[in-house]
Amino acid sequence: MSQIDLFRNVIARHALADGTFECALPGVKLIRYSAPTMPMPVIYEPTVCFVAQGCKRASLGTSVFHYDPASYLVASVGLPVVGTVVEATSEHPYLCLQLDLNSPELAELALKHPRQGGGAVPAGLTLNEMTSGLLDAVIRLVTLLDTPDDLEALGPLAVREVFYRLLSGPSGDVIYAITQSDSRHGQIARTILWIRAHFKEVFRIDDIAKIAGMSRSTFHDHFKAITAMSPLEFRNQLRMQEARRLMVSDGLDAASAGYQVGYDSPSQFSRDYSRIFGAAPAKDASRFRLATK
Repeated sequence: MSQIDLFRNVIARHALADGTFECALPGVKLIRYSAPTMPMPVIYEPTVCFVAQGCKRASLGTSVFHYDPASYLVASVGLPVVGTVVEATSEHPYLCLQLDLNSPELAELALKHPRQGGGAVPAGLTLNEMTSGLLDAVIRLVTLLDTPDDLEALGPLAVREVFYRLLSGPSGDVIYAITQSDSRHGQIARTILWIRAHFKEVFRIDDIAKIAGMSRSTFHDHFKAITAMSPLEFRNQLRMQEARRLMVSDGLDAASAGYQVGYDSPSQFSRDYSRIFGAAPAKDASRFRLATK
């Protein structure tokens, strides 16, 4: 049996229904979908996604990433991404393992195995080629689900090996950047957290640049390099994701949802929403409700 067949079979055994599931391995989620999905706006926290079967598309601003078993996706900061499963059937469902990168273990490992700095600020979402060594490590991690008595003793070691392979592989620069709070990447990560907590408010770019400890122009350049968006575009993505949730889950009308996320003008809200989601707010919310029933 090939590496990828083994990986696929283990996830299929432990993710029996469609959805995203916590499992007995700390920081690990298993994902399964038996059909393509409609575009779903989500926040990708610092995480890495390994696909065992099928293909998914992630859109960040104007950048589009397709990842499948030959590649893996790394999100190094919390980003508003539109994700879509594009290849999946009931016989061959989309299967994926997602690993949390907000880990003291990763920071400790990066300290022991530092990388040379001085390069460009890594993007917040990157696609990387899967290597045989990394896939072996991921398989060793997920197959521990078959022997739950081994999880406590071997789980941390298996996670540590995956982290090491990530740090030493093609994604090493971006993985290392996650652990460096005083780097340019870390400074932008702080402002992203601030914007996520205050996206309903009006704020000035100069104020956000001060949080990052940068000049306005330097901040803008680094923010866009990491997020593929300007700070205001980033804020609008967060506003629209929350507005959609309010309309779909809480039943608010478009004008009320727009007001709740910081808009004074219903017409401006409708224009911004249509530009991001491709349909007017009420029409999109109705379509989304039907698709998720």
